[in-house]
Amino acid sequence: MTRSPPRILFATVILTLLSGAAGAQVGPREEIPFVPTPLEVIDHMLDLAAVKKGDVVYDLGSGDGRVVIRAAQKYHARAVGIEMDSALIDKARQDARAAGVSHLVRFRREDAMKVDLSRATVVTLYMLPWFNEAMKPRFKKYLKPGARIVAHDFGIEGWPPDVTLKLAEPEKKTGGYLHYHTLYLWRIGKER
Repeated sequence: MTRSPPRILFATVILTLLSGAAGAQVGPREEIPFVPTPLEVIDHMLDLAAVKKGDVVYDLGSGDGRVVIRAAQKYHARAVGIEMDSALIDKARQDARAAGVSHLVRFRREDAMKVDLSRATVVTLYMLPWFNEAMKPRFKKYLKPGARIVAHDFGIEGWPPDVTLKLAEPEKKTGGYLHYHTLYLWRIGKER
């Protein structure tokens, strides 16, 4: 029986995803692709973190800046995007100007694994599992009690979240396939 290349590719992708879900280890500096978070999911992330005016939101791997811009637009919070891709930073800065929030936001070309998070009251991230786990020491070192972390789709191994929220994306936006987004919230306190 001959298999067509699309079926082989599909099977390979499924097996790769399943092996990742089963706990396969990923190299510590694997490139993290830019995957934009839908606006509806961003709103849920920021609501879950209970962002308010006076908060300082850090988005690690901020991509085109949509989380940072939304935090400033919706909550009048100060926000900082940490990103390595200069083209994405340029786009984020343009979009912040167009949205009228450039006075509330900053975008920095910086390695998120080395950033000082001591000013952050909220940290958002949509990164791979190895990255989230590698950030635990930095979260413990820099985040003060009361700070919140919200992760999209990938948790932090060894840190049970305070809240898990599963969102279904409308099928009309996904070409008829049901797609879920999982959000995780951690509140920093004495035990973390």
